[in-house]
Amino acid sequence: MLNINRKLKEECAVVGLSLPGKKTAGIVYNGLLTLQHRGQESAGIAVVSDGNIICKKDAGLVAEVFVQESLDDIPHGSTAIGHTRYSKSGGSQKENAGPFVTEYLTGRIAAAHNGNITNAGELRLYLESCGLRFKATCDSEVVSSLLAYRIVKEKDIFLGIEKAISELEGAFSLCIATAEGHLFAVRDPEGYRPLCLGRNEDGIMVASESCAFDACGFEFLRDVEPGETVIIENGKIVRSIFNAKKKKQTHGLCIFEYVYFARPDSVMDNLSVYEARFNMGAILSREHPADADIVSGVPDSGLDAAIGYSYASGLPLVNGFVKNRYIGRSFIYPSQDLRLSAVRLKLNPLRAGIEGKRVVLVDDSIVRGTTLEKIVKSLKATGAREVHLRISSPPFKYTCSYGTDIESMESLIANRMSLEEIRLSIGADSLGYISLEGLKEACNKCSVSFCSSCFTGEDYGVD
Repeated sequence: MLNINRKLKEECAVVGLSLPGKKTAGIVYNGLLTLQHRGQESAGIAVVSDGNIICKKDAGLVAEVFVQESLDDIPHGSTAIGHTRYSKSGGSQKENAGPFVTEYLTGRIAAAHNGNITNAGELRLYLESCGLRFKATCDSEVVSSLLAYRIVKEKDIFLGIEKAISELEGAFSLCIATAEGHLFAVRDPEGYRPLCLGRNEDGIMVASESCAFDACGFEFLRDVEPGETVIIENGKIVRSIFNAKKKKQTHGLCIFEYVYFARPDSVMDNLSVYEARFNMGAILSREHPADADIVSGVPDSGLDAAIGYSYASGLPLVNGFVKNRYIGRSFIYPSQDLRLSAVRLKLNPLRAGIEGKRVVLVDDSIVRGTTLEKIVKSLKATGAREVHLRISSPPFKYTCSYGTDIESMESLIANRMSLEEIRLSIGADSLGYISLEGLKEACNKCSVSFCSSCFTGEDYGVD
């Protein structure tokens, strides 16, 4: 089996809803559909109904897990949370699907988590020593169990949740629902993962990205701040508290949210994702001009930066590929010849646009280099005279502990090869990466710091 979408993957998406008197499952479903790009391995919805929490979840895409009949079976409830998952910690088994519901002596709690808890192993051992048992292998179950345990120990929902959150380390954006109908929106003190609030005349919605509000009839209200816990009851924000660790903030939002992870129609920390990517392309044109005829982006992740490159350079923007949107994420090939041509099943070069042309090809990143090598070869086989590769992020050299799926630095082509060696390996006529300074400039309207350690290897992010 070969996955030709071997890009960086991030952890998950979360959605929360507090709408008094409304049935929330269908709205959460729409929100999850909008955020499907953040995780495709499993999906789940938990609804608070008559003092209980009913959860349905399974492996698969949102539309596969929730057919109309299963949505209708979810009971009425005015508070709900939802989750889509891509696995980094744990595996892709059904047992690791979120949200996680944990029952304790006096109630139930449900949690949906985006990110990676770096001290999950230690917390799990501690909770097991206290008598708790686990069915899954992912850190999200640890979060839900810790919340329940602290509520019991503190004998208070709010104090217990606050205590549990203070013990978590790493990257986390959380939606938490209690059987009493409270909804909590939590962002870690560093702000590694995005989380935002929306509202309509009936209540409050929480989501990983603001594009979910557009699809569900909500207006963007604001981002949840790094280290903030927002408490929502009966469709209203009642208060917020801040984690004491916020004062020690040294990293910030993962810069790959702007480069690749997020949808272009989202706004994060006061910066439009589309605007950031357009700026990246324009700065790439300034830093790495090319003697070429046309500009084309690799669908879908390179398209917005390609628009910016075209605009700044004056070179015409051309659709260089036809994308087959009806093929799944991975395919089985019976022969080596078919495996080598796998990319063309998903992205077939458009001969009429590129034949005889010198092409500037824009993409968001080079991780391992294998897919881009096939794309460059396919362009040349279709008649492109030259292919000048431009990348809208700096060389990706270091692993990440907070949510991306790079197993080792040795798997990263920029960690193993020089710029010229990468160019030769991929087969491009020239290669240019945006500088870290250029990337910062492209995102300078963002209201928080960035974590860019995957480019620098440093412990601290870029302000």
